[in-house]
Amino acid sequence: MPSGLIFLAEGAEEMELVITADVLRRAGVDVVIAGVAGDGPVKCSNKVTVVPDKSLSEAASKHYDILICPGGAKGSETLCKSKEVGAALQDQEKRGGFIAAVCAAPTALVAHNIAKGKKLTSYPGMADKFKDYKYLEERVVVDGKLITSRGPGTTFEFALAIVEQLVGKEKVQSLTSGLVLK
Repeated sequence: MPSGLIFLAEGAEEMELVITADVLRRAGVDVVIAGVAGDGPVKCSNKVTVVPDKSLSEAASKHYDILICPGGAKGSETLCKSKEVGAALQDQEKRGGFIAAVCAAPTALVAHNIAKGKKLTSYPGMADKFKDYKYLEERVVVDGKLITSRGPGTTFEFALAIVEQLVGKEKVQSLTSGLVLK
């Protein structure tokens, strides 16, 4: 069974966090929501409180097939500043694992020197932050083991792109039908 870790920091965009976790779990991916500041409740960008499955310190002892960074301005800023997030992302890249980021969270890739030279996207208007990357204004961009997306409105597409990479197109088709996305 594929596995994934989603970083949860105060101010994270809750749609990007919850939709991604839900879609991946429906696809059979073993997802851990890891609290960057510990295992206590976290207030997200629109005042929804989410309780992580465990702290990042506890979750980081295991390797995952994919590490996922949800956006939200304040949450992304925390991901950029966190040495523990940086170490996890750098280890993931060295091991050849998947990394995904949505909305403002691709800035954490810049902050931790991840995936330089790769194609990516982010929340509109942020292109100037990605000088060492090939910036595209597409809804979802997959470049090798890197998956990025624009924002809350692209989260289903983002999550399904992850499912396609980890589980396959057949699973995406069955989920799309069941979720009434098409």
